Amino acid sequence: PASPAPSMRQPRPRLRLGCAAAGPVAAAVSVGGLGALRPVALHFLEGCSPAVWRIRRCPVARRPLEVARCRAASDEPGAVFGRDGIGPAVAMEAFAARNFVEKGQKPSGKAFIEFDTVEFAARVNVFYEERLAAGEDPLKPGYAPFCKHLFVPNFVPGLQDTVLLITDANAALLKSEYAARTEKELPVLGRWFPKDAVREHIVEARFLDVILYSREQIIEENKAMGEPDDGVRAPWGIVSVKPQSVDTEIPMEPITMMRNALGVELGGSGVPMVREEYTKSVEFWNKHGRVQ
Repeated sequence: PASPAPSMRQPRPRLRLGCAAAGPVAAAVSVGGLGALRPVALHFLEGCSPAVWRIRRCPVARRPLEVARCRAASDEPGAVFGRDGIGPAVAMEAFAARNFVEKGQKPSGKAFIEFDTVEFAARVNVFYEERLAAGEDPLKPGYAPFCKHLFVPNFVPGLQDTVLLITDANAALLKSEYAARTEKELPVLGRWFPKDAVREHIVEARFLDVILYSREQIIEENKAMGEPDDGVRAPWGIVSVKPQSVDTEIPMEPITMMRNALGVELGGSGVPMVREEYTKSVEFWNKHGRVQ
């Protein structure tokens, strides 16, 4: 069954301290139900020792990104998450982190997003909680109950759209290859436009389709692939980020649907293929190509 969005009413969490650079790090501590959120600032002194700290009230409502940064760096088993807790509702997963360029490195291979992963997760959490506070459920349905989409206005400078219309002029530029996203996956056939070959034809993305899996699904897939439990317990994990020009879901590629239907042991999700959805996907991707 689908995992519900993090509740807006949570039991009172215990205050947690972690290591951070000297200076204030904002956090929010719930002291009751909705409307009883008490903002505080945690000041870590030299050495980041939890034994040496002080707490004072501060207007963190004006600094939501600082709150999210603190949460993104402080996830641990047993934490309370969401608007009334201090843990993040959304965490960055290793599977998605491979698409981010490490600091000081140049984009290469699958790594194309030049942005810090912790900062990225923090901004996603800010957007998520702002929408919840406005009375909106920002999580849009995905291809299975455990999958959700979060459409966030693009905040990554220079990040380009990754979908391009196929024309007579560019069709010859398409590449194809049997490839696996990880060493443990079964290679499948894919096709794409090399970014350098079509650079003058792609535009900066207007939105980020942040694809989330429930924590239960992530644990199940990691176990099937022999991956250790990393201890993260945020209810939603970022498994993919797709820069695009629309704030709606672009059809999943046909080959991805096939891979998913193979089962978790081969790198899929175990979700059976739906003929109608597959047909829609084929119709779209016969006319478009992924840019990478």
